[in-house]
Amino acid sequence: YQRRIAGFDEAVVSLYAKGLTTGDIQAHLSDVYGQDISRELVSKVTDRVVADMEVWQARPLDPVYPVILIDAIVMKVRDGQVGNRPVYVALGIDLDGHRDVLGMWVGPTGGEGSKQWMNMLTELKNRGVADVLFVCCDGLKGLPDSILATWPMATVQTCVVHLVRNSLRFASRKYWKPIADRLKQVYQAPTVKAAEQRFDEFAKEWEPIYPAMIAMWRRSWGEFTPFLDYPLEIRKLIYTTNGIESLNARFRAATRRRGHFPNEQSALKVMYLAIIERRHNRANPTGEINGWKAILNTLAMTYGDRLGLN
Repeated sequence: YQRRIAGFDEAVVSLYAKGLTTGDIQAHLSDVYGQDISRELVSKVTDRVVADMEVWQARPLDPVYPVILIDAIVMKVRDGQVGNRPVYVALGIDLDGHRDVLGMWVGPTGGEGSKQWMNMLTELKNRGVADVLFVCCDGLKGLPDSILATWPMATVQTCVVHLVRNSLRFASRKYWKPIADRLKQVYQAPTVKAAEQRFDEFAKEWEPIYPAMIAMWRRSWGEFTPFLDYPLEIRKLIYTTNGIESLNARFRAATRRRGHFPNEQSALKVMYLAIIERRHNRANPTGEINGWKAILNTLAMTYGDRLGLN
């Protein structure tokens, strides 16, 4: 009888995607319909998306992506006991300029690891991704090696926003604005040589106070500078992983009310629903890149053969 209520299943799935727990949904729908709706029924309805999610996780992918952004978000998942588990997420931008989540994987308890990323990237390659122009990531140690082992011709770009944020972690709050302003001059430099000159000036000013901050930039310099070799259109596309961070913000909103997940599948289920849900008059983390045609023209002039466009 409960399942014959018009729109019942759709309402349950929508509420679940918005971050309500099964208990929250049970209470809400009982109030709305005036019926005693069990938590077991709510769970059964949300479980119907698992088959779709598994198909989505294994679907074939395009042979070439101009850009793939990768990042990890931490979820609390029970595996015998509750622990922090990294969820690895890959977001691709295809030749039509559309953002698409290519995959999600729950890693073992502990922090994000480059060896784990190697497994995830290999899976993407096995699903059809033969070449990637740019892979944008944070500054995780060993990650560039894992990327280049998977796609040897890829350019690895460390997220500039991550570098700036990590810089501010070393500094007193009263210095955040002058440090951010000086770093902006570095990453907006017209050439690599100009960036090096501006960084030398920055280091001369701040190294006596915050030597660890300057050391971090020097370690990351090889993965920071690649985007400076490209026109402005490409720079804007690859200098930050903000596209995937907006997706992570949606994940956090959908999981905030839950203390932890009982298993990996339940965590992935909520994240999958957050990806596919479309909200009226709200920006969605997947969709078309603004100004894509100008970007594609620039990419084609440099990488036409690899893109298969010429």
